[in-house]
Amino acid sequence: MTTATTPVPAPAPVKSQPGASRAAVLALARFETRKLLTRVPVLVAFAVYVAWTVWRTRVSFDGFPALQDADRATQDGPLLVGLAVLLSANHAMLRSRRQDTERHLDVLVLPRWGRTVAHLLSVGAAALVTALCVGGQFAWEALKPGAVGNGSPGELLVGPLSVLLLGAFGVLLARLVTAPFAAPLLIVLMLVLATLLGFSGEGWTRWLMPSVGTYSVVTLPSDLIGRPAAWHALYLGGLALTLMAAAVLLSGGARLRTAQAAVAGAVALALVGAVGQSRDVPESVTEARVRASVTPERLHTCVERDATTYCAFPEWEPRTGDWARIVDDVRALAGGDAQDRPLAVRQRVEARYGLDADATLSPLTRPGEVTVGTAWGGNRVPEFAVAVAGVLVTGSEATAGEMCDGRMVTVMWLALADRPDPLADLRRVRLDDSDTGSALVISQTEPLQMTSAQTELLRELLELPREKAAAKVKAGWAELTAPKVTTDHVARVLGLEKPEGENECL
Repeated sequence: MTTATTPVPAPAPVKSQPGASRAAVLALARFETRKLLTRVPVLVAFAVYVAWTVWRTRVSFDGFPALQDADRATQDGPLLVGLAVLLSANHAMLRSRRQDTERHLDVLVLPRWGRTVAHLLSVGAAALVTALCVGGQFAWEALKPGAVGNGSPGELLVGPLSVLLLGAFGVLLARLVTAPFAAPLLIVLMLVLATLLGFSGEGWTRWLMPSVGTYSVVTLPSDLIGRPAAWHALYLGGLALTLMAAAVLLSGGARLRTAQAAVAGAVALALVGAVGQSRDVPESVTEARVRASVTPERLHTCVERDATTYCAFPEWEPRTGDWARIVDDVRALAGGDAQDRPLAVRQRVEARYGLDADATLSPLTRPGEVTVGTAWGGNRVPEFAVAVAGVLVTGSEATAGEMCDGRMVTVMWLALADRPDPLADLRRVRLDDSDTGSALVISQTEPLQMTSAQTELLRELLELPREKAAAKVKAGWAELTAPKVTTDHVARVLGLEKPEGENECL
């Protein structure tokens, strides 16, 4: 006896309503966001990123940041987070294939393209968390008492957009290749590409990378930076949207035409940004760089404190108080008419070669003028003190640069005697970081020369109580600052032993 069986029809896909789909997408997005942000690679990446940021920001820029440099400093850390998000988002997208549940998902209210959108929203949440970290880092810099300048929104957007871009790569890759090793392989290829472009890319090609760090030895006024930050942010945003829309498009579904239009619009944005960022520095910026380098006095804002005039670029006007404290400390130790002699502290910068160049400024020739740079804190403070002392002793920066006699002892003592740790600052201002022997003393303009005998005599003078040493210097001021005075004569005037070191300039 045979029994006839009626085949059971396969379940038909559920036709979803728009409202139900949106609710389902948001519900899945919340779930995937929690899963993504709590995955081990993402947690480790955020932990390393935050710890590194906190450790570096505590002492960054020696406590005196220029915000047009601080904004670029927020771009490298998020790349680590982006790679972790790429790997984790790709792994989450392939979960249904690993667990063999793809065929079950087809009968749910949420279509395939909706699941892709949910994963993309979770990537967007990771980018928002990164944006909070970037904002916190920049706010920390901006709230430091010594902060000056202005940051760029375009530069600050690079970090979060990099995470969004890399996460979208991970989602799209899962729709293109279902192999689990694809994402790790992509990360390796990206690191190789970044290394190649980072070391050999000097032109527009380097702007194809998410982060374009420019190591700068000089801080420029914010309007002279010349980086296409806004165009680069538009490029990254358009590229991220292109990958996201392409991932939705490859997922099919009822909104295919919308996805096609989104891809076209995103590609247009990316192309506009790419073209904009590939252009050379605008001519207006180039001309402004020349003006700031050649005739900075036309751009300066000047304030007068006691017998000193301080002229700075507008963004640096709040820093004149820091300069004044150093000038006052050096003046207080000087003798003769140096305590009341008029000085003019002028801020100068070599901006004609942009952020990549490091050019030495020529010394000022007019009497009483002292150069101060755009950086402050750390080594820059004793360097400025040496410049002030050199002008007080010799009369001008040009004369101080040519000095090769015993006056160098007086100059260095004036600069260092009132510092918290004079010997440490002596090492900071010398090219070889030494406090013995002969060396070049670093300056914003021409370096000064210091012989072994002068170093030995200076150390003896610094070992005396400051009040006692100051009395000796003021009493013998005329002889100590006389042109061509010998180091041996300086020792006799100060009542110190004749130095045994060599006394020949380098």
